[in-house]
Amino acid sequence: MGKIKFGTDGWRAIIAQEYTVDNVARVSLATAKWVKHNYENPTIVIGHDCRYAGDLFMKTAAKVFVSQGVKVKMAIGFVSTPMVSLATVKLGCNLGVVITASHNPPSYNGFKLKSEHGGPLSPGKVQEIEDIIAEVNEIDLESISLDTDLVEIVDLETMYVEHAKANFDIKAIEESGLVLAYDAMFGAGQNALKRLLPKTHFLHCESNPSFMGQAPEPIAKNLKELENFIIDNGTIDCALATDGDADRIGLYNGKGEFIDSHHIILLLVHYLKKYKGLTGKVATAFSTTPRVKVMADYYNLPSEVVKIGFKYIADIMVAEDVLVGGEESGGIATKGHIPERDGIWMGLIIWEFMAKSGKSLDDLIEEVYEIVGPFKFERSDLHITEELKTKIVQNCKAGEYKNFGKYTVDNVGTIDGFKFFFDENRWLMIRPSGTEPVLRTYAEAPTLEEVREILSICEETICK
Repeated sequence: MGKIKFGTDGWRAIIAQEYTVDNVARVSLATAKWVKHNYENPTIVIGHDCRYAGDLFMKTAAKVFVSQGVKVKMAIGFVSTPMVSLATVKLGCNLGVVITASHNPPSYNGFKLKSEHGGPLSPGKVQEIEDIIAEVNEIDLESISLDTDLVEIVDLETMYVEHAKANFDIKAIEESGLVLAYDAMFGAGQNALKRLLPKTHFLHCESNPSFMGQAPEPIAKNLKELENFIIDNGTIDCALATDGDADRIGLYNGKGEFIDSHHIILLLVHYLKKYKGLTGKVATAFSTTPRVKVMADYYNLPSEVVKIGFKYIADIMVAEDVLVGGEESGGIATKGHIPERDGIWMGLIIWEFMAKSGKSLDDLIEEVYEIVGPFKFERSDLHITEELKTKIVQNCKAGEYKNFGKYTVDNVGTIDGFKFFFDENRWLMIRPSGTEPVLRTYAEAPTLEEVREILSICEETICK
């Protein structure tokens, strides 16, 4: 049937091609064998998001787990990834499984693994599971019933909502006068915020497994309807968007301007340290702005930069005292929750910050700029041939790129991909995606015009 490999964040494949019932069964059997080898009388909590056949694939995995004598706690309806991650902790499970392809296009589905700590399973353990995936599925799924004492149905959405109510001043947000909007992108976060803040303006909060033909990734180019809604409405103070499984965040100010994850991470560090008096390490992925270190140094907080993939941040959060852990792609976690990306949770922190301070999002960003200086950022995904992508990566490794147009390379970071620093305010990064067939380019500069100029020059330079 072919080798199944886990990428940056789980196994993902196109439904009805590589992502089939038989292949889900193969991965599930390896998962069951691994959890039985590592735990006595293990329990797995499992849920699925809003994609096609999510319930079918969830029940396929559950049947395999049951066939191996593993206890299963199975979610009602669709759920977000953070709901499953939270449940691994709250319900005392040894492993969490989410049937989701996160922000990938609608033709994909996937299989994420969550640790007993409530975050991504560490890369080494994921590799152990991958190594024992059988070449073919030999389990007779039709002969297995889920009507057994090994299966318990659980309401993970209610568990999550009650957990959020216990950790946020929802009343302060409701009574602040803030006019808020939320775009679920037809994803799994759509019901939770309706229950938490029902007066919010809601967009794309209904079932649509095709996501209107668009990848449910909360980046500016995919959120034009939300941007136009903010501009046309004229009264929105802040808008939140989350991806297909609601672990990534997108954010807009009242002018309909997209606020990237670098700014969100800085806002979170600023709020949690200055206003809430919390401390801890700040851990960020390699593609994140170096201004995070400037902020951490300002507050005398330790900081660390790791490879891209939230699992690397989660490992640090499990082992150390971490205040904020985040990555450029919208995956952010904070102290006091689980070591897991959670778009809704991060949005609630920002909204609570606004409500408690009485300040607009722009005012709060100005507070951040007073510490780290103003900057803009953008990412461009290049859909190029595998041959050209390989050539570009080889050129990067060989040090071929000494300058990009008028921008001269001062030094290059190579923790994960290639980060070309021009000066303290300008950098460019090139890296092949770990989950999609694209080459990602990233840039930071004082103005958005210059960011786009750098990205354009980069494309001209590497694709010629």
